[in-house]
Amino acid sequence: MTGSLVSVYERFGDTHREFSCCDTTFRIQATGIRAGAAVTAARETAESLEVQLNAFDEASAVSQLNREGEVVNEHIARIVRRGIEYNDRTDGVFDIHQGRIEHDLKTFLRGDSETPSREFDTGIVRTSGSHVTTDVELDLNGLAKGYIVDRASEALGGVGRRGFVSGGGDMSPPTGPVAIESPYGDDTPLKVLDTDWYVATSGGYRRSRNGTDHIYDPTAESLGSRHESVTVVARRDCMEADALATTLAALPLAKARELASEWEGLEALIVHDGVFHPTEGFETHVLDT
Repeated sequence: MTGSLVSVYERFGDTHREFSCCDTTFRIQATGIRAGAAVTAARETAESLEVQLNAFDEASAVSQLNREGEVVNEHIARIVRRGIEYNDRTDGVFDIHQGRIEHDLKTFLRGDSETPSREFDTGIVRTSGSHVTTDVELDLNGLAKGYIVDRASEALGGVGRRGFVSGGGDMSPPTGPVAIESPYGDDTPLKVLDTDWYVATSGGYRRSRNGTDHIYDPTAESLGSRHESVTVVARRDCMEADALATTLAALPLAKARELASEWEGLEALIVHDGVFHPTEGFETHVLDT
C-alpha cells in the first residue's frame, strides 16, 4: 500500500468498539474522517467519567461526596443540577436524595444482602459552580449513564464524521434503525426505531431478584418497576431520556401515561401487563414496515 493510500485509509473509515462500562456493555461506532481516533476519544471519555461517577468505587468523586458531604467536580455538579430540576418537575418521583436506598437495592440485587431497605431519606443538596454539598447520600445513577453517553457522543463529533454511542439501553441519536429489546426473553423486538432523538429503556426484567429490581418511587415508598418495559425518546439529550424512562417505570400506569403525554420533547412506549401504551407521537419514531 502506497503512502498516499495509507494516509487516506487512516483518515476515512468505519470503526466499532465494545467495552464494559457502568456495569453494562457500551458500543461506540463512528464513520468518516479519523473515525478510529474519535472512537478512542469517546471510549476514554466514558471510562474517565465512570471512574468519577461510580458510587460503588470508594475512590470515586461520588463516593467522596456521599462520604464527606461535599466535592468539587464539574460533572457531578451538572448532574446534580439536572437531578434537582427533575425532582421538581416530577413532584419528587425522580429523587436524587435516595443514595442509601439505591446502594441497598444494588447490594440486594447482587446477592450480598437478604432484604432491601425501605427507609427513604430527605435532605438538602446545593451546588455553586463545581462545588456540591449535601447532607444525605445521593443517587445519581438515574442520570449518570445518560450523561456519560452524552459526553462520549460529543467526543465523536467532527466535520465529515458521524457516530453513535449506546450503553445498556441508553443511546445517542441512532445512525440507523435500532430494535427495542423484548422484556419477555424472546428474540422478537417490541418495535424498531428510526429516530434522530435520544433513546433510553428501563424496566426490571434485566436486573431483578425475588420480584424486586432497581426502580423505586419515594413518593409512594414503593420498590420495583410497575411495568415490563418503558422506552423513551427525548429531543433534549440522553440524560433526559434516562431520567424519564426511570420515572415512568416507577409510576402507576395512568400517572405514567399522563406525565409522558404532557412532557414536551418526549415520546414513550409503556408496556404494561403485555399491552402497549404509546404516546400520541411515538409511532413517528418507529420504522415503517
